[in-house]
Amino acid sequence: MNPTPHPMQHPITEDDIANFLANTPDFFERHAELLATVQLSSGHGSRAISLQERQAGMLRDKIRGLESRVVEMIRHGQENVAIADKMQSWMLSLLMTPAARDLPDAIAQELQTQFSIPQAAIKVWDVAAPFSDCDFAAGVSDDARSFAASLSTPFCGLNAGLEAAKWLPEPAAAKSVALIALRPGAATQAFGLLVLASPDGERFTSGMGTDFLQRIGELASAALSRLRSPTDVTLD
Repeated sequence: MNPTPHPMQHPITEDDIANFLANTPDFFERHAELLATVQLSSGHGSRAISLQERQAGMLRDKIRGLESRVVEMIRHGQENVAIADKMQSWMLSLLMTPAARDLPDAIAQELQTQFSIPQAAIKVWDVAAPFSDCDFAAGVSDDARSFAASLSTPFCGLNAGLEAAKWLPEPAAAKSVALIALRPGAATQAFGLLVLASPDGERFTSGMGTDFLQRIGELASAALSRLRSPTDVTLD
């Protein structure tokens, strides 16, 4: 016969104790006096506290974490509401611009005002004949058109001597830029380029999200489509 294993050959481990307590929920019902005598580290020093105090402390920490998340959610919600209000004000200004030839300036100026963008400029090509002599339709090279056509999403980054930056009132002050292609639809050819610029090199970075800029481009494209149609345009 095999000898009976001595208890010390298989000592009880912490995992054994944890598994026992997890699988024996009525243990502390049968030994309720233990709850009052168990002493644990407070987690904030060497002072020993009761199990109930430790649980209460852990619950307070959890509540503080939840409160921080709620505050963060409220802050994001307020920011989103503020952005939506600014976007609405910007769109209203475009809808209230009666003359089509004034739209490029209105778009750029209102973007600067509503979203605190230091500089903005727009160039549009392939416009209808009545607008071919406007400043916004001149001074665009074939390279700039090709660059705009290549943009499936807005370009954000440092201004490394980009041609589009030269359309700005103060090109030398543009340290970072966002370039947004203007096109009437996702699968159509670009007919313009919107330039946003800042003296802050971190304002527009290659790693930033571009969804909001994409929406601005779509709305600006829709408004500027009036410049491309030879009919239904207001010249003054």
